[in-house]
Amino acid sequence: MLLFWILFNLFVLALLALDLGVLNRRPHRVGFREALAWSAGWIALAAVFAVLVFFWHGRAQALQFVTGYVIELSLSVDNLFVFLIIFRYFKVPGQYQHKVLFWGILGALLMRGAFILAGVGLIRRFTWITYAFGALLVYSGIKLLRQGETEIHPEKNPVLRLFRRIFPVTEEYVGGQFFTRRFSAPRTRLYATALLVVLLVVETSDIVFAVDSIPAVLAITLNAFIVYTSNVFAILGLRSMYFALAGMMDLFHYLHYGLSVVLILIGLKMLGSHYVNIPTGWALMIVLFVLGASILASLVDRRKKSA
Repeated sequence: MLLFWILFNLFVLALLALDLGVLNRRPHRVGFREALAWSAGWIALAAVFAVLVFFWHGRAQALQFVTGYVIELSLSVDNLFVFLIIFRYFKVPGQYQHKVLFWGILGALLMRGAFILAGVGLIRRFTWITYAFGALLVYSGIKLLRQGETEIHPEKNPVLRLFRRIFPVTEEYVGGQFFTRRFSAPRTRLYATALLVVLLVVETSDIVFAVDSIPAVLAITLNAFIVYTSNVFAILGLRSMYFALAGMMDLFHYLHYGLSVVLILIGLKMLGSHYVNIPTGWALMIVLFVLGASILASLVDRRKKSA
């Protein structure tokens, strides 16, 4: 099994190197068609992997991967709203947004891997952790339901405040670089650029979302490899999905209600896991139905307002 972990991570690193080092070596504004093509490519890649899991470990684990992928991808949509708010707040030029999301996603992959291994280990060692995770998901779902639209205040980020105290930061973007050297008497000093500040906010925001999304996938399976790979494929496609949906996010006005219901239902599934066994196929259909209903309601409401 260790060999598969190594091979999968080498495959992901190769894809990321191809993305940044070859296909997107020059900073540019990602257009709608390009983002749509990349999004379709990542989804197709996840589908191919699901087929490989089917022939490798059978129908049950393939279904677990697909369910985990759909849940993680749907919950990650909330990240897209956060990214949009962060980029607007810091006025990040379009040609630099891809680079921030690339390195942000690379950091997210490392953090998610650590969180998943820790979560699986805790649940297997302490059964009662399942109830704690379930309660956390129900609480997060209710909070999202009452909160409504996503709110984020970058200026209140404690990590960002601490970073600015100990490290000098430029006010402007320096050619897409994260660091720059400037003369400050009596010597030249290393400065962090505004782009690194944006990356720091993106990374710390993702930690908050990981607290919800990882327990949600752990409710489907405790197979760390399935949980990790479903998370990775969802996160890899998140960057291109952001550019594809950035101009249409206002259409999904009711999506956060669907996401909150998904969190609550998955939390209840975890709380009752030792008493009622809900098949993975049913869980997948319920998630797809709730998300589809919320998207459809958003489109219908939008059409009524336009009329």
